[in-house]
Amino acid sequence: MNWNRRIATLAGLALLALTNAVALGGVAWNRSGEPDATLHLTQRELTLPYVRSDAREEENSGLSLHLNWRTLPPPATKDREVDLARQGGAFPQWLDANKMSSLGFTAPVPSRHQPEDDNARFLWQTTRSVLIVLELDGAANQEALRRADVYAATIMAKTAHGENNSVWEPQSQRERLTGSRLFAIDAGLDAVALRAIYPDRTKYAIVHGRIAPSGLRDERQARGAIESISVDEVNVPLAWRSIFDGIRPSYDGTLDEPASHFQATVAFGRRFEPWLVTAARR
Repeated sequence: MNWNRRIATLAGLALLALTNAVALGGVAWNRSGEPDATLHLTQRELTLPYVRSDAREEENSGLSLHLNWRTLPPPATKDREVDLARQGGAFPQWLDANKMSSLGFTAPVPSRHQPEDDNARFLWQTTRSVLIVLELDGAANQEALRRADVYAATIMAKTAHGENNSVWEPQSQRERLTGSRLFAIDAGLDAVALRAIYPDRTKYAIVHGRIAPSGLRDERQARGAIESISVDEVNVPLAWRSIFDGIRPSYDGTLDEPASHFQATVAFGRRFEPWLVTAARR
C-alpha cells in the first residue's frame, strides 16, 4: 500500500511539473519574437479588481487587470431612442447573418415568414472559437461618443418638458471621461486575412474568442453575440505592483478620479494573449 501511495504521489508530482512546463512554454512562445500588437491603454481599458475595504490583501498576492472591451449594438430601435455602447459581448451591430455565415454558422434566410423550426436550429448551434479584432480609440469609439451626445440631448429635452430624468444627464460626460475606448469590431477565422484588413498594430489587436447565436427569437434576421474572449486578464508582475497601489476600480461610481489615472503598454503575442510591458501613473 505504501509503495502504491508513493507511486501515486510521484505520478502526481510529475504530472504537475509537466503541466507547469507546458504552461511556461506556452507563455515563452507567446512572448517570443515581435508582438503581434502593442496597445497603449489607460485605466479606462484596464480595470482593477474590486477589493472590500475590510479585506486584508496579502503582500505577495497576485494582481491582474481586467481587459475592459465593449461593443456597439445596432442603432436606435422603437424601444430605445438611443442604443449606447455596452460592456462585454451584447449583440454587435456588425455580427449579422452574413458575418455569422462567414464564421461557420448556418443562418436562416431572413424572411418575414421565417419558420420557427429554422430559427430554432440556428439558436441551438454551439458556440464557435473565432478570432476577434479589438480596436482602440477608433471609429467605434467615435460612434459611442456621438450616441452619448444624442442621448444627453434627448434627456435634456425631456427634462425641459417636466420629466425627471436628471439621473441620466452625466451619461455623455461619463462616456468622454471614463468609457473604455476598446471595442470589438470584427471577427474571422484567418489571422493573416484579418491583419491585412487591420494592419495598424498599435490600434488593432487580434484575440481568441467565442461567438454564439444571439437567442433573440423576435428578430427576423439571424444575429450573433460575443460570448467571451479567451484571455481578458493581464497579470501585473511584482515589479509593477506599486504603480497600482491605492487605485480604486474605475466602476466605483465616480465620473473621474485623477489620482487613479495610469497608463500601461500591453503587448499581444504569437498566441494573441496579452501581457503587461510597462506601467506608470499619470
